[in-house]
Amino acid sequence: MQAPINLSRLFAGHRASLVAYALAIVRDSAAAEDVVQEAWIRIQTSEAMLKADRPDAYLYRTVRNLALDHGRRASFERRRFVHSPERADQALAEGVDPETAAAAREELRLILEVLNRLPRKMETAVRLHRLEGLRLKDIAERLGVSTTVAHELVAEGVGRCRRALRDRSRRR
Repeated sequence: MQAPINLSRLFAGHRASLVAYALAIVRDSAAAEDVVQEAWIRIQTSEAMLKADRPDAYLYRTVRNLALDHGRRASFERRRFVHSPERADQALAEGVDPETAAAAREELRLILEVLNRLPRKMETAVRLHRLEGLRLKDIAERLGVSTTVAHELVAEGVGRCRRALRDRSRRR
């Protein structure tokens, strides 16, 4: 039987390298600290962490996933800021060049077209996850499906959006 994990000792022993690891992904020291703090909060209540064969690897994977999520949210927020017509003037004043703003608006138009063509549950799952920031568990509850199905709906919907963007860039 595996000895109990001392989470505090494990976390403290890896904290500096976890922050560096997160920093390499999010490229912002404050955000990296936030990611590591969020990881600490999550692992304290994680049954999977307690059962993990390699708790250190589980900890790093948690930080990686949170950092990637943070990056996706930050990227979306940057694009949403530019895509909002009422904020376009403010974006230009803050240094976003008109060409970037126009490209971002075109990207948003294409994504919205793809979203509108998705099956209703898939569209709802993508919007709730990517636009409202809901967790898969919460999306599953709202849609009356399992968390696995919610994940599949989001993954497939996001994949379709990415393919549409990739196809558009190939045509250019």
